[in-house]
Amino acid sequence: DGYRNTNQVSDDYRYQDGNYDAPNDGYYRGGDEPGQEEDAQSDVTEGHDEDDEVYEGEYQGIPHPDDIKEKQKKRAPAVDDEYRDRADLMAERMEDEEQLAHQYENIIEECGHGRFQWTLFFVLGLALMADGVEVFVVGFVLPSAEKDMCLSSSNKGMLGLIVYLGMMVGAVLLGGLADKLGRKQCLIISLAINAAFAFLSSFVQGYGFFLFCRLISGLGIGGTLPIVFAYFSEFLSREKRGEHLSWLCMFWMIGGIYASAMAWSIIPHYGWGFSMGTKYHFHSWRVFVLVCALPCIASLVALKFMPESPRFLLEIGKHDEAWMILKQVHDTNMRAKGEPERVFTVSYIKTPKQVDEFIEIQSSTGTWYQRWLVRITTTLKQVWDNVLYCLTAQYRMNTLMLAVVWFTMALSYYGLIVWFPDMIRYFQDEAYESRVKIFDEEEVSHFTFNFTLENQIHRNGEYRNDKFIGMKFKEVRFEDSLFEDCYFEDVRSSETFFENCTIISTVFYNTDLYEHKFINCRLINSTFMKEKEGCHIDFEEDNDFLIYLVSFLGSLSVLPGNIISALLMDKIGRIKMIGGSMLISAVCCFFLFFGNSESAMIGWQCLFCGASIAAWNALDVITVELYPTDKRATAFGILNGLCKFGAILGNSIFSSFVGITKVVPILLASSALVGGGLLALRLPETREQVLM
Repeated sequence: DGYRNTNQVSDDYRYQDGNYDAPNDGYYRGGDEPGQEEDAQSDVTEGHDEDDEVYEGEYQGIPHPDDIKEKQKKRAPAVDDEYRDRADLMAERMEDEEQLAHQYENIIEECGHGRFQWTLFFVLGLALMADGVEVFVVGFVLPSAEKDMCLSSSNKGMLGLIVYLGMMVGAVLLGGLADKLGRKQCLIISLAINAAFAFLSSFVQGYGFFLFCRLISGLGIGGTLPIVFAYFSEFLSREKRGEHLSWLCMFWMIGGIYASAMAWSIIPHYGWGFSMGTKYHFHSWRVFVLVCALPCIASLVALKFMPESPRFLLEIGKHDEAWMILKQVHDTNMRAKGEPERVFTVSYIKTPKQVDEFIEIQSSTGTWYQRWLVRITTTLKQVWDNVLYCLTAQYRMNTLMLAVVWFTMALSYYGLIVWFPDMIRYFQDEAYESRVKIFDEEEVSHFTFNFTLENQIHRNGEYRNDKFIGMKFKEVRFEDSLFEDCYFEDVRSSETFFENCTIISTVFYNTDLYEHKFINCRLINSTFMKEKEGCHIDFEEDNDFLIYLVSFLGSLSVLPGNIISALLMDKIGRIKMIGGSMLISAVCCFFLFFGNSESAMIGWQCLFCGASIAAWNALDVITVELYPTDKRATAFGILNGLCKFGAILGNSIFSSFVGITKVVPILLASSALVGGGLLALRLPETREQVLM
């Protein structure tokens, strides 16, 4: 009765109902001494199969020497871990982890791939979508926010980079904590931070507080990427991992499409907001910031109903909790397949030796904040130890090569993603300036201007007894002109200046014609009354619909690359996918020399994004597979943080060459991609290995 046949696919022992369930393969398993009947059977047995490698003495009931040693070892008094060398404990833990890795792979195969994984797929996809949205939010609101909050060029540049800075710190910090506190718990913390500060940033009025909120919001969302991929990979079998992690990457694309569509449909509507007095204004771009927080909030709510990663729980010795979750996965998938009678046959799972030194602080020890300080510092020290572990001899070369590939990919991709819209805007400005109207030596008197003047230059003109009431100046310059006895009331201006003008006995009432707009002008007996306060937005004119369209098409263009990479990831391997995609993207960069118009630049952007997305997907997969469970999120966080640092450099370097030259950005991007792609080919292939 101690043996029974099962239909499971497993090479491991499984203990159930007090008996070992062993495969019927003819091997000696130990146990009770053979009886007389068995002795009689062995006496008449002649020889044995060489392939079975059965010990000869088994036929006479003589124990194997190895079995004797094993029994003696069991009878020997156990040595407490505190008296053992740490190297011995680590060696024992490494052996346990290797056994667990193979057993866990068999268990995940037995659980199957079905409803549970697809449910988790969409929940984590929303979190990844929130990460994609965060990258686009600031770029879309910047044209409106810079006028709403009177931002200078330096402040505008800082606002564009502050989100990447927060994401860089968040990836390293929260990724490291996920290996100590758990995938689910840290992902909830990450999403909660992002949702809270994104919501708050839509209401704050001051630039400094808004900058702080976007920084902390970026810190929160920065932790999602390393946690999401580590979390989802630990519910996937080896045959499914590459494909389904690539499908998960599509949600980043969906986030970009969502942000572009919402910006296009919300920001231009000036009426979608409200004001409270003259100091507080809630314009439509703030509504857009609120709407962009919805994917994060949805994922946060749905995540409350998902379990912790069982692979993480086994890593920290919580066997029973991990077993319950794996049984839940198995039963959920079997019910969805119409096989609810299938029983989860696993009863025991190997757990690695625990060697971490945990400090249990009694409630009577010190004050509450001292206890929390000890816990926090201990946890941060463990995170730092994990960071250093990724640079030990076992992982140093892989970490350094991956770091270079991540950095070169980010420098090129994020640099060009910013460069494309800036170049399109530059082409638009050139076309706009070519249509400028020039008026020389015009004389206007006793006339009322109550309409918009746009893209004009007035030279050597004379304006006497004229009224400028309820009108707008946009891109208008007055040079060497005379204004005498004129009256300006309720005038709004954008990029309007008076140069070398003489202004006599003129009244300015409720206008935004401030002092800096009068360059080398002579003001004689002129009065400025009740100047407009703050900055004002003209949504219909100042927002560029084409920029939203460019981002929308750029995000949509990665769809074919996502599909191809998902279908081929497990067929051609991760290394060839990274190297091939980066080299093809480098070739696409050279076509940018022929981008001399808006439409050509949009086309080359779509081609570049579509070619490069496969490398991003393969990088995510191989980073997950190269590191063990207790270091996986930490390593991913380090590399993703380095990626965001590359994005900051790329944004700064590439944008500085807009309107100056195209040669430097194109050569820099293509050379970085070629170098990173060739180096990626030297990475180890992980397609056939189990998750350690």
